[in-house]
Amino acid sequence: MLTNNQMGQPQPPIAGEQQIVALGRVLQSLREEDDIEVLIAITTSYIQQQFNYSLIWIAVYDRIKHTLLGKGGVTPGGEDSFLRKRLILRPGDLLEQVVIQQRAVGVADIRTETRIGECQELGKKHNVRGTIIFPIRYKDRCLGLLLIAAERWGYLIPEETKTSVMIVLGELGSILYQNELHLQQKQSKRPDEPLLELLDNLHNFNNLEERLKAVVEATHEFVAPSRTNIYWFDRQGRYFWCRITNQLRKMNRDAQREQPAAGMTVQELSDFYYALSVNQIVWIGDARSSLNSHFTAKLLKRWRVRSLLAAPIIWQQDLLGFLAVEGVEPRIWSEADKNFVQGAAGLVSLVAPTEKMDSTIQQIKEDSQLTSQVAQAIYTYQDLKETLRICATKVLTRLGATRFLVLQYDADRNNYQVVYQTQPHNRRPLTFAFSLLTETDRQMLKSATKTVEIENLEEDLRFFNWRPPLIENGVRSLLVCNCIQSHRPEAILLITHTKHHNWTTLEKELLWIVSQQIGVVLRQWRLLTNSEQQQKIVQSIQQSLCILEEAHSESTETEKNYLETTTLEQIASILGCPLALMLSWSSGQSQAEIIPGVIGDSQFNIRTDAQISVQSEALIQWALSKDGYLNLKADDLPPETKKWLNCPGMGKVLVIALRTAAIHQPTGIIVLADHAERYWPQQTLNAIETLIEQLAWLRRQQLISKSLESTTQELRQLNWYKHRRLEEAQRTTTQLIGQIHDLGIPHNELTQTRYQLLWRQLDHTTAAMTGLLKQEQWQLYMNGETMPIASLLKRSLERIDNLVQKQKLWIGVHGLGQSTQELETNNGSGLVKGVVASSYPSPMAIVGDIIKFELILNELLVSACQRSPHGSRIDIWCRRLDEKFLELSITDNGIIAPELLTELEQMTRKDVLTPSHLDQLPGLHLLICQQLMQQLGGELHLYQLPDNRVVSRLLLPLA
Repeated sequence: MLTNNQMGQPQPPIAGEQQIVALGRVLQSLREEDDIEVLIAITTSYIQQQFNYSLIWIAVYDRIKHTLLGKGGVTPGGEDSFLRKRLILRPGDLLEQVVIQQRAVGVADIRTETRIGECQELGKKHNVRGTIIFPIRYKDRCLGLLLIAAERWGYLIPEETKTSVMIVLGELGSILYQNELHLQQKQSKRPDEPLLELLDNLHNFNNLEERLKAVVEATHEFVAPSRTNIYWFDRQGRYFWCRITNQLRKMNRDAQREQPAAGMTVQELSDFYYALSVNQIVWIGDARSSLNSHFTAKLLKRWRVRSLLAAPIIWQQDLLGFLAVEGVEPRIWSEADKNFVQGAAGLVSLVAPTEKMDSTIQQIKEDSQLTSQVAQAIYTYQDLKETLRICATKVLTRLGATRFLVLQYDADRNNYQVVYQTQPHNRRPLTFAFSLLTETDRQMLKSATKTVEIENLEEDLRFFNWRPPLIENGVRSLLVCNCIQSHRPEAILLITHTKHHNWTTLEKELLWIVSQQIGVVLRQWRLLTNSEQQQKIVQSIQQSLCILEEAHSESTETEKNYLETTTLEQIASILGCPLALMLSWSSGQSQAEIIPGVIGDSQFNIRTDAQISVQSEALIQWALSKDGYLNLKADDLPPETKKWLNCPGMGKVLVIALRTAAIHQPTGIIVLADHAERYWPQQTLNAIETLIEQLAWLRRQQLISKSLESTTQELRQLNWYKHRRLEEAQRTTTQLIGQIHDLGIPHNELTQTRYQLLWRQLDHTTAAMTGLLKQEQWQLYMNGETMPIASLLKRSLERIDNLVQKQKLWIGVHGLGQSTQELETNNGSGLVKGVVASSYPSPMAIVGDIIKFELILNELLVSACQRSPHGSRIDIWCRRLDEKFLELSITDNGIIAPELLTELEQMTRKDVLTPSHLDQLPGLHLLICQQLMQQLGGELHLYQLPDNRVVSRLLLPLA
């Protein structure tokens, strides 16, 4: 059987359909209402009817004050005191989280949640637990929130319920936003019309006081603060006094002194004052400020207010005062308020100058006359000091300042020197040098187009490097000008004051014009001074060089160190120093000699007999390690140096090494000493370096000349000795031959043959010595002969046969093109082996001075044998290099110095004054052979193979 439902009886409405119908009705109701109270009531009624929540609270969000203002709702007990309460949002609060993040937040038990503020007490009071907080938003802006709570624990709700609530809140947020926007437009104030009306009214008043009163009244009416005041700036006293107020009609300076609250110093206002000085409006509202938060609290306490809005009154970039509106309660200043106050202050800036127009015009005329007088003084007086004195007198009188200083950058000292300064009679002149400015200050002065003002030197961070010494000398404020605009600050004009001072724009413009004129004079004076100094230095150098040349030509052994002494005298004369000496040593010496040049002061003494080690003396090693001069303090010298350089009055020491070329070793240093206060200009030091360099070259030339003279003398003696010995040998040999002739020919045939052979040999030797004596007495004579290379090798090997047998050397000859047996027979030595390079004989003959070729080859073979180990091998390789040359290479396993190979490759020595391998055997003989081979049309090279074998390679001209 069918049930009633199955039989088609009517069904009750579905719950989902009822919710949709209710949702549509509430949305329609919301769209038809504008009143916020009605909108809140409709929303509250809908949520109470559709959902089971005992606590409902709706609040709107005040964005400016960051608070929530309750607008209505439902509580279990019917109490509505909390529903209309204002809650301040605090950091970390869940209510603030919903407002900021604009997302719903659930709380399982509101009674135990500490992050929900006063709502926790509300939950305890009405015994509700599960709570959900929804944001009321439009686009990205939060307009309020909805708090619903039930007696059950937990915050999970059906998705349909949540969706319905969000739809209703979305519609409510849209309507609230439109209402708020309409209200803002309706309540917004337009400052343009009141300002135009105020401008028209100002023309009706005859004096400044009445105009200021009109501005104060109009401002107070528009902004509606607690007080509205105009404060005027006293530039000399650097304080502000209340000139006009809406409460007291007028406050003069005497009244201000009687009521301290009506006047404030610049030091008290600090950041507030500097903001107004750069034409910035200052506002302080509810927890917001355009100034630093720490200073804001102090300012409000000093002013005895809780909100403040001030706009500067400026004319020609000078701060005349400011217009201030003050509130005793916290307030958020609207843009209309700020614009009106700023505009009103601007109107005051337009009418204020008329009060002192006559005096201002007169002051401009006086400034123009002053500028003309300064310019006339600059271009009239030739003396720089007198010119600057006239400028300083006029400028200090006009500006009411204390000191006038002109600074010039000194590149040698890397600081600023005081070129000129004036000071009061009861003050001492500044004796310190101004240190180098920071990069920031340098760039600021370079780009500056006007005078830089420092009102409070103790607080301003600019020119920080100069602050300590200036403050120590009583300076509290200053004006700074770069005397050459758009250039690096090399000339600076400084005006100082002993108190915190504020100068007008006219005064700063006047000083800027004067500084540019002074810059032109300083530049011309510097060019003239440099030209005169350079001319003096050039004349001194020319004179000194002439004296050095004369000293070099007159220097003899009887006048030892005449050149050095004369140079030291010239150097001391140019520098004006009381002590000049030289530490000198020769190459290879371990001790340095002291050459005193000038000792012009009894406080400067030296021990000329002291033993000074070249390696351990600090002055020598410091000078050798420095390319150029080294400037030292006397305190930097070690005790060992002070033992011989004992000068009580010495404050600074200058040392420089005598250098010529980079490959030449210095053999001396110049030592100059003077008092601590002595200053040596860079140009003078450059001239001294030139003189010392010239001395180094002359001294080197002198040493080379002495060395060459000595060597030439020795060679002449040696040549004379050898020549005379040869003459004696020739004479004795001639006598022996004569005696043999007198004996006659022996009767024995064998003896007769022997005697004839000896006679021929003696006759040949005599003839060779006769030719040597006649043709090669003082120079070599080159013959042109031909000889097979095999014969040349045979004779050379015969000469070294005894040396080969003594050291048991193995000699192999390769590439001659003859049989081994023939070579061994010719050599006559059992230790000499030959290797045939070809089975067909190919005789090779060389052309030239055979005797000299033979001597050179013999020298190379002897050197190879002497450096070869006992029982080792020497190979001789012969091959035709081309149609013109024969290559003869000798290889051995001996040891040779790499430095010798390097010098032989360059065929010269680095420094003739430095010991070399070419000065001693075997390097000297090898160098002679190398030079002879070039004269004979061949070549000689010595080098080392990768397997450390030594190769002596000869290129001999082929016949």
